[in-house]
Amino acid sequence: MSNNTEKKSLHFIQSIIEEDLHNNKNDSRVHTRFPPEPNGYLHIGHAKSICLNFGLAQQYNGLCNLRFDDTNPTKEDVEYVDSIQEDIKWLGFDWEDRKFFASDYFEKLYEFALILIKKGKAYICEMSAEEISARRGTPTQPGKESPWRNRPVEENLDLFKRMRNGEFEEGKYVLRAKIGMTSPNMHMRDPAVYRIKKVDHHRTGSDWCIYPMYDWAHGLSDYIEGITHSICTLEFEIHRPLYDWFLDHVIDTKYRPRQIEFARLNLSYTIMSKRRLLKLVEEKYVDGWDDPRMPTISGFRRRGYTPESIRNFADKIGVAKRDNVIDVALLEHSIREDLNKKVKRVMAVLNPLKVIIENYPEAQTEELDAVNNPEDESMGTRKIPFSGTIFIERDDFMEDAPKKFFRLAPGREVRLRYAYFITCTNVIKDENGNITELRATYDPASKGGKSPDGRKVKGTLHWVCVNSVFQAEVRLYDRLFLKENPDEVEEGKDFMSNINPHSLDKVIAYLEPGLKDVKAEEKFQFERLGYFCVDKSSTNEKMIFNRTVSLRDSWAKIEKKK
Repeated sequence: MSNNTEKKSLHFIQSIIEEDLHNNKNDSRVHTRFPPEPNGYLHIGHAKSICLNFGLAQQYNGLCNLRFDDTNPTKEDVEYVDSIQEDIKWLGFDWEDRKFFASDYFEKLYEFALILIKKGKAYICEMSAEEISARRGTPTQPGKESPWRNRPVEENLDLFKRMRNGEFEEGKYVLRAKIGMTSPNMHMRDPAVYRIKKVDHHRTGSDWCIYPMYDWAHGLSDYIEGITHSICTLEFEIHRPLYDWFLDHVIDTKYRPRQIEFARLNLSYTIMSKRRLLKLVEEKYVDGWDDPRMPTISGFRRRGYTPESIRNFADKIGVAKRDNVIDVALLEHSIREDLNKKVKRVMAVLNPLKVIIENYPEAQTEELDAVNNPEDESMGTRKIPFSGTIFIERDDFMEDAPKKFFRLAPGREVRLRYAYFITCTNVIKDENGNITELRATYDPASKGGKSPDGRKVKGTLHWVCVNSVFQAEVRLYDRLFLKENPDEVEEGKDFMSNINPHSLDKVIAYLEPGLKDVKAEEKFQFERLGYFCVDKSSTNEKMIFNRTVSLRDSWAKIEKKK
């Protein structure tokens, strides 16, 4: 950065990095990492972290590693490893040849633990997890030391090696750091370093029966990889003293990584807990991790979001030191803003009402010119068929319409997009009084939807030609939760009670014929209805379109008023 004005625009992590570069810390290197746990699919909060870590590496000509924190084999799966890699690639980032696993370092982490024991800074404890917790104390009251805290070093070394060899059952022993039981930081009260787990690992099989705790593996894996700036979310701030303590007592080099915390992404109407997301999947409230209602990256992709829209969203919300809740409308605005410029606009009718144009030549069908995207002339035009029988949206007609209803009503004239002016002349009903179809006349001189004599027509409707349409299933996705804060519940209930019963509605829609041969993940704007994406499960026999987002954009209006 070259001047003070640019300096002021830096967020706090950039400022830290620039100061480190100025002071030649760690040889003026910038090396970050994204360290997901392979115990679930990545969500939009992870997307923010991905954009930050890879983005900083790009900005400062550094490197960013992908490192899987696979230290808990009971919850991990190769499916998650594969999905995480796919999501990062889809977002537009590349770890090149720097894909690592914490399990790559199991032997080295074990050797580091031996160093800690030899220094008298770790001991083998025989208390159960429940007993350790009970003796930890409270933030205002000191904990009680383990009866085995002063076990001799040689005995600790012997027991730890035998733990590795599988001589003891789960829960018999745990290796704990010997720090102190009076610290106001509960994480510093002799935390666990290794525990026994007789579970096969998805990469190392049965080679190990002891596994490192996250706090132990995290900082030392950073050190092994040469990470300079270990960027975590704010809940790890209280873990930072332990991160530094482990490094202080194990390494003896000038280089050392630095942990920096930033506020995680919290979205209104959204949950970010992988445990809760897993519950939604396992209890069939959604159709898998990539259900378009899920806040997972794969869910957003299936719903029709673009990598650019998510990266732009991450850039807009910035990097903060304090937690806050971001309005989900800003995320929805980001996808509208992106798709508005790049997708074709087509016509589809979701709730059809037939209109017969009585003075249009019987059996005639003509082709009209339609603009693919007025925001980008290079996208050209297309031909759409028109005949004397069309479908319009049922909501675009009102029999007893007020003056400010600028759509179709008896005796009123409207413009059909790219077609003609029509006037409703008659309303046909069934024996129950339900409207079944409309009769109308058209003005042949208004071809293309242009006024032949300068008269003004306020309403413009989309439509499809009955003779040429094809049917498709349209899935109308809405927010999964009814409340901005899904945890705001009545006593005795949980977040599941706030699930929106209409988060998914399915309709059979009528679409213009040019959409018959589209492919999975192709995106369109259905004029006046919203943005839609071809679902990955579509076939030639059954086309399925997912609603990405409606056309309403409250955030854009807010921004315009500023």
